[in-house]
Amino acid sequence: MKKLMLIIAVLGFALSASAQKGAKIEFKDKDNTIDYGTVTKESDNGVRVFEFTNTGDAPLIITNVQSTCGCTVPSKPKEPIMPGKTGQIEVKYNMNPGPIRKTITVESNAVNYEGGKVPLKIKGTVVAASDVNVMEKKKTLLNN
Repeated sequence: MKKLMLIIAVLGFALSASAQKGAKIEFKDKDNTIDYGTVTKESDNGVRVFEFTNTGDAPLIITNVQSTCGCTVPSKPKEPIMPGKTGQIEVKYNMNPGPIRKTITVESNAVNYEGGKVPLKIKGTVVAASDVNVMEKKKTLLNN
């Protein structure tokens, strides 16, 4: 009986010690990814917003947000995000034609990610606006 009580006491202590205190960041988007889909440069400005909530019990401080290349420009909140409040990280992609596969790294004091670093991803495809070929249009009109 003493052994059982000792085991229960040790487990209870271990569980209470593992509860994380501090700021926690939770992003709204599934897998921290935003999918642009298939877009054209002319129809889309390339701006997307990652929304997050501080689900912890301390102010969340975003210290740095950086992209893997210069074609993607992120911006971070300037003020701490208080517990229970939401914030945004805006990302602007330059919309060069081709596939989009970029990672943005968020550095913060969040205790629910190792080192406070959270990877965000954008994906999709930018296609060139298709020019209407005047000859093809005339052919279809003549065939009717």
